[in-house]
Amino acid sequence: MRAARALGHECRLVNVVGWSRRLGPLAGRAVRYLADAFAPDFVVLTRHAILAGEPALRAVLRGRKRVFWYFDLQPKPAVLALARVTDRMAVTGASHVEVFRAAGIPVVQFVPQGVDPMRDVPAATARAGDVCDLSFVGSGQYPHRYRVLRAVTAAGRLQIRGPGWEHAPPDLPVAGGPVYGRRLAQVIRGAAISLGAHAFAEQDGGRASASNRMWKIFGCGGFYLGPWVEDMDCFAVGGRHCAWHRSPAEAAELARHYLDRPEERARVAADGRAHALRHHTYRDRLELLLTGREYELVRPISDHGVVAELERPDAGHPLDRA
Repeated sequence: MRAARALGHECRLVNVVGWSRRLGPLAGRAVRYLADAFAPDFVVLTRHAILAGEPALRAVLRGRKRVFWYFDLQPKPAVLALARVTDRMAVTGASHVEVFRAAGIPVVQFVPQGVDPMRDVPAATARAGDVCDLSFVGSGQYPHRYRVLRAVTAAGRLQIRGPGWEHAPPDLPVAGGPVYGRRLAQVIRGAAISLGAHAFAEQDGGRASASNRMWKIFGCGGFYLGPWVEDMDCFAVGGRHCAWHRSPAEAAELARHYLDRPEERARVAADGRAHALRHHTYRDRLELLLTGREYELVRPISDHGVVAELERPDAGHPLDRA
């Protein structure tokens, strides 16, 4: 809503989840009434909108421009049902465009998530228990993450937080449960390096796929070390705005490199946050949705007006400079 208002639009949030909990099968009527009373020109839907029921949604969307913006990976039946009602969807991973087109969705575009400048801000302080070398915040029910997390424990003190870690292997240092909002910002502040790790093996071969974790770390001023896939350099440049790893072993090497160089690490984190606020806010993303465009995968422009170099060995990879 802040992004819409920043672009000069009036907007209304209709909480379909809340109305579904209150009214059950009658929620669709409330959703339709609230939407029609506001009379929007454009409707942005998220995955929970399907709870209103297809008849109510079709009535709300009739004669109005719309888009379903999907943040997750899997084409679940409810997701496909909503996409077919909407006829147009945006996905946050470039590799998933063809997945949903193949499922019969007429228009599928690539619009990644981004930074909320009002909510994703650095914490002033961290709790004493948050201070560590490396931090990972994310769900624990995905064993594919274990390899990267185990590898980086050889580089420094790791803390893991998030839901679903109750039955984690004993060699993974779980420090707590879910963290959100200002608490997440404190955890990012306390860590020298904040990690990214894919949940599924198929993500390793994807294209321009970044979770919301990355954007929150950028916004909160953390140093981000995350998995590289094709075209990730179109979001941010490794060695300049963050660091990309291509394997668990490289993640550990890069962790050692930046833990040994606090000044370089601080500079990269600051440049990463500044870059995200210039080019990757939700205002930028909403403008794409409203104008029917998708995110263009082009190399980012540096603050000095020249195309920034990609992170690769012949372009000055951090480990080659060590």
